[in-house]
Amino acid sequence: MASADEIRGAQRTAWAGLSTSWDKWDSIIMDQLAPAGAAIIEGLGIARDQQHLDVASGTGEPGLTIARLAPLGRVVLTDLSPEMLEVAARRAHAQGIANVETRVCSADDLPFDDATFDTVSVRFGYMFFPDMTKATAEFVRVLRPGGRLGAAVWVDPDDNPWTTIAMQAIGSEVELPPLDPDGPSMYRCAAPGLIGTLYHQAGLHDVEERDVAIELVTESPDQYWEVISDHVSLVSAVLRRVDEAAQARIREIAIAKVSAFAHDGQVRVPGKARCVLGTR
Repeated sequence: MASADEIRGAQRTAWAGLSTSWDKWDSIIMDQLAPAGAAIIEGLGIARDQQHLDVASGTGEPGLTIARLAPLGRVVLTDLSPEMLEVAARRAHAQGIANVETRVCSADDLPFDDATFDTVSVRFGYMFFPDMTKATAEFVRVLRPGGRLGAAVWVDPDDNPWTTIAMQAIGSEVELPPLDPDGPSMYRCAAPGLIGTLYHQAGLHDVEERDVAIELVTESPDQYWEVISDHVSLVSAVLRRVDEAAQARIREIAIAKVSAFAHDGQVRVPGKARCVLGTR
């Protein structure tokens, strides 16, 4: 089994390679993930002078939205990937958001003093942390008493055809190894109560969770495949390992499957996430 440092190193490399794709498809990806960010923000109760930490920020959300809600406060965006944070910084500048800073760091070793932040958000990062227990302890450490932690994770793959369509198409050509249930992967945190248990173990109370519907909207089945093959890390990695003929067959199968979700000139593929909140 890979060490935590080896996992983080591989993740840095992968996300560095995907940063351009996330930037390219920014509007589609952000629209898709926005409901999960909105659920986190609603549960955190952002004040105008909020001191907020956004972990695994990627290209900046929901941190940038929180910064707009807290013009007298400060938002720190953190991520393993400097390339992703460079995209976030450009987005902040383009949107005229000045109360944001970025820090490259690991979620389980935050470079901040105890009780620094009023709130912490982690949108779709938890499942990739090598040590989720250690990371949760760090989030609680940097929270002030009464502060809130909000996270979003993906639920069961069957509830997220926007990815399962692509993976089934890949599975028609490539034998995928079984996932390590204890290792980082997209659906590692799908079980109800898993994140809530981590919260309780770290000393949080008033823990609540609720499912949130999301939807990937593209202009066509072709665009769906462009978006998915460009920015979903596992899909992109597998496609690089097969020849052009296999890539074409995978693409054809995925486009045929996703066409079932095409209506009125758009492709709308549903999904579901879980928002988990707790108080220190």
